[in-house]
Amino acid sequence: MPVLTTDAESETGIPKSFSNELLSETMEEIEHTCPQPRLTLTAPAPFADEISCQCQAPHEKLTITQAHLGTPVDRPVRVYADGIFDLFHSGHARALMQAKTLFPNSYLLVGVCSDDLTHKFKGFTVMNETERYEALRHCRYVDEVIRDAPWTLTPEFLEKHKIDFVAHDDIPYSSAGSDDVYKHIKAAGMFVPTQRTEGISTSDIITRIVRDYDVYARRNLQRGYTAKELNVSFINEKKYRFQNQVDKMKEKVKNVEEKSKEFVNKVEEKSHDLIQKWEEKSREFIGNFLELFGPDGAWVCTSFQEFCLPLIYSSLNTDL
Repeated sequence: MPVLTTDAESETGIPKSFSNELLSETMEEIEHTCPQPRLTLTAPAPFADEISCQCQAPHEKLTITQAHLGTPVDRPVRVYADGIFDLFHSGHARALMQAKTLFPNSYLLVGVCSDDLTHKFKGFTVMNETERYEALRHCRYVDEVIRDAPWTLTPEFLEKHKIDFVAHDDIPYSSAGSDDVYKHIKAAGMFVPTQRTEGISTSDIITRIVRDYDVYARRNLQRGYTAKELNVSFINEKKYRFQNQVDKMKEKVKNVEEKSKEFVNKVEEKSHDLIQKWEEKSREFIGNFLELFGPDGAWVCTSFQEFCLPLIYSSLNTDL
């Protein structure tokens, strides 16, 4: 939707551009040229300093009700979310998903604080600022990434990036001498809350690593990292390497035991088959023998019947 705007006024109250022409009621029609949400995900989100919004149309202040109705129709609602985003995880992604889907037509800008600012107000990070910037660029919900974002949002920053609303969880965030750094945003009616994801946070992940430090140190030593790279002492290095050797021996013994069991099972199966075949052959042999030498057999011999058959029958009865 085109927007009508006037140029800056002169001292007489007449727009400067028209003061010489004495056109006091002439208006210039300007359309919104704000960047649109990403439609394809074949490339990472751009940085704000690469495609900063140069739209010259007035950026009218919206109410949350208006934004929920999908207005204004000629530009997206510009939603801002910020954070450190260290060890980017599903909790971060879910918060950004909520921020992106707050309104029907949203353009999500994500501010990421620099290393210097983060170390000053919060503490040391695992990932450096470049890694954290790149992690955000590759999140599907993000339309634009603002590097070196401010710790506290100023009116100048909000105006520069034409921000309509700020999305964050509703828990008061005390920092930099304030009991809630978003207090003035809430007072201005620009704050929209998101929900935290329980059970996952950067602090939780770091706690797991610290708790299982020995396991990860041993694993990375085994993968080729040096003790210096892992900040492991000489004694601990030797201990971890010895434990790795013990684990290897245990694994070998376990493999031998499994193979032995497999061999025994195969022998038992073969033995069972051999015994079954031997029994079948034995029955066949005895049947053929009786058929040949029995009372009605093909070989009739009085002496054989008198002397041999009793012995054969006796032997068979004993075996059977």
